[in-house]
Amino acid sequence: MGMYKYVRELWKSPKKNLGEIQRQRLVLWRKQPVTVRVEHPTRIDRARSLGYKAKQGFIIVRQRVVRGGKMRPHELGGRRPKANRLKLVLDKNYQQIAEEKAARKFTNCEVLNSYYAGEDGRNYWFEIIMIDRHHPNIMNDVNLRRVAEQRGRTFRGLTSAGRKSRGLRNKGLGAEKAR
Repeated sequence: MGMYKYVRELWKSPKKNLGEIQRQRLVLWRKQPVTVRVEHPTRIDRARSLGYKAKQGFIIVRQRVVRGGKMRPHELGGRRPKANRLKLVLDKNYQQIAEEKAARKFTNCEVLNSYYAGEDGRNYWFEIIMIDRHHPNIMNDVNLRRVAEQRGRTFRGLTSAGRKSRGLRNKGLGAEKAR
C-alpha cells in the first residue's frame, strides 16, 4: 500500500484515529480568522485526488462555516402567521457555502474543488483548492486553463459540491427522478 492509502484510512474516522492531534488542531483553528490561507493541505490524499498539485498557482484556503439551523429575520408588524416561518431550509450544503465565502475573499482565484477538514459542535471547516486565474503555470496547463476561464463557477454550482446540491452528481439517480 502506498502512503496516500494509509492517510486515507486515518481520515475515515478522525476522532478515533487522529485523536489528540485533531483536537489540538480544532482548538487552534477556532482562534484563527474565518478564512485562512494555508501552506500545505491538511489532507494531502484528498487534495491530490481532487486535482491539487504542489506547484505555483495553487492556493489552499481553510474556511470556517457555522453549523446549525438558519433563521429568517423576524418581521415586525401586521403580517399573518403563515408568513412568519422562521426556520429556513437551505438549498445549498455547507461545503458549497464555504466555497462561495472563499471565492468572495480571493477574487483573483477560481475554486477548483474542496474537501472536509474537521468539525466541532459549532463549526465545520473545509479546505478549498483554488487556482490563480492569471498565473503562467495555470495558463500553460490545458485542463486548468479551461477551469480558470469559467468565471464564478462556484456561484453557478459548477464545482462538485454545487453539482451535488443541484442533483447532478449521480447520473443514474437523476434519470430515476425524472420519470
